[in-house]
Amino acid sequence: MLAHLDLGALLERHLGADRVRSDAEALARYARDASSIGPFPPEAVVFPSSAEEISVVLRLAYEHGFPVTPRGAGTGLSGGALPVCGGVVLSTERMQQIKEIDDVSFTAVVEPGVVTGALQQALEAQGLFYPPDPASLGTCSIGGNVAHNAGGPRALKYGVTRDYVLGLDTVLPGGMPLRMGRRTMKGVVGHDVTALFVGSEGTLGVTTKVTLRVIPAPRAWATHLSIFRTAVDAGRAVTQILRSGFRPSALELLDGPSISVLRLHGNHAFPPGAGAILLCEMDEEFEALDRVLSLCSMACAQAGAIEQRATTEATERARLWSARRAVYPLLVATFPRIHVEDVCVPRGRIPEALRRLDMLAAQHRIPTATIAHAGDGNLHVGLLRGAEPDRDGTEDERLERMRADLLRDILRLGGTIAGEHGIGYAKRHFLGWELSPEMIALQRKLKMVFDPKHLLNPGKIFSEA
Repeated sequence: MLAHLDLGALLERHLGADRVRSDAEALARYARDASSIGPFPPEAVVFPSSAEEISVVLRLAYEHGFPVTPRGAGTGLSGGALPVCGGVVLSTERMQQIKEIDDVSFTAVVEPGVVTGALQQALEAQGLFYPPDPASLGTCSIGGNVAHNAGGPRALKYGVTRDYVLGLDTVLPGGMPLRMGRRTMKGVVGHDVTALFVGSEGTLGVTTKVTLRVIPAPRAWATHLSIFRTAVDAGRAVTQILRSGFRPSALELLDGPSISVLRLHGNHAFPPGAGAILLCEMDEEFEALDRVLSLCSMACAQAGAIEQRATTEATERARLWSARRAVYPLLVATFPRIHVEDVCVPRGRIPEALRRLDMLAAQHRIPTATIAHAGDGNLHVGLLRGAEPDRDGTEDERLERMRADLLRDILRLGGTIAGEHGIGYAKRHFLGWELSPEMIALQRKLKMVFDPKHLLNPGKIFSEA
């Protein structure tokens, strides 16, 4: 649609050649993200280093009518950073400054390209703590976390990204900068537009600065690992732990196929008959750790644990966590065409959801591997395809039918079709399965308020571009 316009040249004239790439290598790289969707090559990629440069890009987009797709680190699994309508990818990866850490007011101000894990390390050096911890925290960025309201294992106790965002500096479509939110712990002035932007998947504006709430670092940690014969047994243990009177900071579940991949490719030993792992992390005062470890151990024993391990020592804790951190990269290496569904059910329905998942895998002949933030009911279900398409050519069709059946079952259990990865491009056709026509119409109106030309991250959330 923009054959007459050289976007790379246009952007170079306004921003300089060092801010723009339109070579084949760059276009191929930014045509994909961490999802299995694509490629969707852009016509140019721009790397602004300031809010002012972002304003220039969005102003030019509205003047010339080209779409802009914001992108953080590209670690999303819903296709939210894919330029499905072409145009320009706007990458915030060069905006990596931690502007301020205030250990008196307990706030941090950062640019959107700051890597989540790097922020955590900087805060920990000052005795502070930023709890949200997506699995990709070593590479994902704060801007992307804000766009998708990222969660992670610690959401069970501490909540998700939205719970820590006090304020945002944003550039709206057309180029107008907007500051929203506050620096105080309380504030009820006007509508909470900040909360609206968190989780909006880059469809309303481009974040240029984030003001975050941080908390004092916990004084002591413990990690407890238990092994079960089945994932359903581990799901029952989740219920027992949550009823036992303490709240873990994380409660993670790996099923049998995940264990098999760890055995095959990792340095992890598990006993025969191991069909699931439950990893429970606790942070309490020193004097309380023994009590909560005992409660966790009793709950897992009641649910049928065949082996348990626990430690408060940092190196050993890291070793116990290493299986959880390693499993998804190993699954991707083993099954490069893996498709990951991110769903969430009420916590008491986890065993039922896992039983139903086994039935669907057998029915559709699509093996699965499940990694779960089990403490908050969030299941990441890997649908495992071979490295190459199957000979009869039906594998992809069976996978799509299984996806649909899985999402229907999750909704029947009172769950949601997207726990923390967002709708993006991958689930836009399923939006109406969960939301009413009236709610979808209202969200479309909100989109039009901020982006009347529909040029910012088009093709996401809603079913048509």
